[in-house]
Amino acid sequence: MLKQLSIQNYALIRQLDIQPSKGLNIITGETGAGKSIMLGAIGLLLGNRADSKVLFDEDQKCFVEGIFDITGYALNEIFEEEDIDFDTTCIIRREITPNGKSRAFINDTPARVETLKRVMEVLMDIHSQHDTLLLGSNLYQTQLLDAYAGNTSLVATFKEQFKTWKKAEKFWVALKEGVALAQKELDYNFYLLKELEEVKLQSGEQETLEEELRLLENAEEIKTKLNYSIDLLNNSEHAVNSNLKAAVVYLDQLTKFSTQYATLKDRANSAFLELKDIVAELEDLEGAIEVSPEKIEVVSQRLSVVYKLQQKHQVKTIEALLEIEADLREKVGAVLNLEDQINEAAKAVTAAFDILIASGKVLSTKRTQAIPAMEVELKTLLADLGMKEAYVNIKQESIEPSANGADKISFLFTANKGVAPQELKTAASGGEFSRLMLAMKYILADKMAMPTIIFDEIDTGISGEIAIKVGKLMKQMTDKHQIICISHMPQMASQAEAHYYVYKDHSSDRTVSKVKLLTNEERIREIAQMIGGDNPTESAVQSARELIGYQA
Repeated sequence: MLKQLSIQNYALIRQLDIQPSKGLNIITGETGAGKSIMLGAIGLLLGNRADSKVLFDEDQKCFVEGIFDITGYALNEIFEEEDIDFDTTCIIRREITPNGKSRAFINDTPARVETLKRVMEVLMDIHSQHDTLLLGSNLYQTQLLDAYAGNTSLVATFKEQFKTWKKAEKFWVALKEGVALAQKELDYNFYLLKELEEVKLQSGEQETLEEELRLLENAEEIKTKLNYSIDLLNNSEHAVNSNLKAAVVYLDQLTKFSTQYATLKDRANSAFLELKDIVAELEDLEGAIEVSPEKIEVVSQRLSVVYKLQQKHQVKTIEALLEIEADLREKVGAVLNLEDQINEAAKAVTAAFDILIASGKVLSTKRTQAIPAMEVELKTLLADLGMKEAYVNIKQESIEPSANGADKISFLFTANKGVAPQELKTAASGGEFSRLMLAMKYILADKMAMPTIIFDEIDTGISGEIAIKVGKLMKQMTDKHQIICISHMPQMASQAEAHYYVYKDHSSDRTVSKVKLLTNEERIREIAQMIGGDNPTESAVQSARELIGYQA
């Protein structure tokens, strides 16, 4: 239930605060005074699109805040999922900054607009002319029947299963459409793969081959210079090794004279041993060097194959070629297994469709079972609203599955005896549409567990006694719901528990919309003006008193 509504800096509203009654709240006022502006502001709380153009003062931010009593409504789970603190007094706020940015808050916690919508769709429903237009839509009619039948969970499940089926079908079709193209690519990819596989590339092979080729191409020079080095160090008449060994002997003879000579002897001996190791390695390397034109040819040819493949595939490393090889292997394998994939995909489509059809049958049965009771309730309510011969015939036809089920639901309507019911968009006048919509809202209100319902011009096309009946019906709805109704009819205004009057104030340099809660005397005056104009006669005033059951 809406306990308080505050609007600031929105359209013609500088500041507005109301505390609606728990029961029937009627809002009246002259055309253009701001009644619909209030609805626009409330729409922001429901998650409607925000626009900086609505700012009263372009330099100040706008905010709309609603304080709700949510005791008894199952919102704990939503709050927990969205990580928002739960309290039975819930504060919903929407802000629009001068630069057009919008922010939403729930209990002072920043919230996404999607979260706002999720919470508010449980707390409030606004009926407007748009809903009346929607009533002619088969989809909207289906949604009304589902709401009456309590099919919310079934419809949600069916929608998910429909998505699953469509996704499986799309994948299956894509596989089939890809067969022709895949077959064209298969031969070429298979050729490329075979070419790479036959070469049997190894990671790191290129660097090894390039180094080996450098050694082979320079083998004679390397071998010669290694031999020169070995001779200088070990084999010549004045070899370094021989001389260093002799120096170690002489130094060893001097160690008895000083520890310094001993240290130098040890260092010279270490150098001698290191030099011996160097000579041994040089000899090994020299022995390993092979002067072989035949081997040069073999290595060069292998590298030539590698370079050509790299150029062909526009890469620079063997590792990149190996990645291409793996990718080609996967593509070729995928095409070779395509028939199996198509068969599996077809089975998945069939399985998903079977599940969908089974759910659709359950949903259709629930709809079928709900139709007679809904027709009877609507006929009874329409009779109470002065349409004694009117009735609604709800037609159910089987169709191909869509996101909303496997049924086409059509509400056929007639207001007159002996006249065959027709589709709503052609059968009902404006006043009949309004009463039919009110009857729908009345029977659905309890089933949709909506604490606050707002009606905008539900009295279009009605007057006199019918308007009184519509007002009384709304008053009956307040047994379980808070009702806020914008009305032009005195008969409906007379039923209000709280009567708000919206008016334009021209006293300052800029016109603003204001709202005030009327006292009993002010109510009489307002209703009298609704009956007889700006200067109502005494009889209009008396009629106003009679309408609200008040005697001066």
